[in-house]
Amino acid sequence: MSDEKKNIQSIIDAISELKVVELAELISALKEKFGISGAAFVPSMVGTGAQEQTAAPAAQEETKTEYKVTLVSVGDKKIQVLKELRALTNLGLKEAKDLIDKAPAVIKEDATKEEAEKIKAKLEEVGAKVEIK
Repeated sequence: MSDEKKNIQSIIDAISELKVVELAELISALKEKFGISGAAFVPSMVGTGAQEQTAAPAAQEETKTEYKVTLVSVGDKKIQVLKELRALTNLGLKEAKDLIDKAPAVIKEDATKEEAEKIKAKLEEVGAKVEIK
């Protein structure tokens, strides 16, 4: 991959992590910087649904992007849960065991939805009960 493509991809990755309000501010700044009218700028984003999001960002409620994953109970396969918890969180044996013994305990805060779902699925697979908030 060329340096130009890497730069473009890093910009796309950074933009994809923005909240709706931040995206609206970015669009406004780009319009101002390059002298682009709203009509010329918005149609290229119709496919992403950004047009509706930027139309009234103050009126829209932000979507939840960070989740807290909580181990509610371990179940009867404590050793398997311990192994899976260590693999998912990179905790040491003692730290993971302490977390399991303190259940309900927070496994991960500020996780993305995909990451939270992955952790929940893996732990429930070995018999634990996990909650995402």
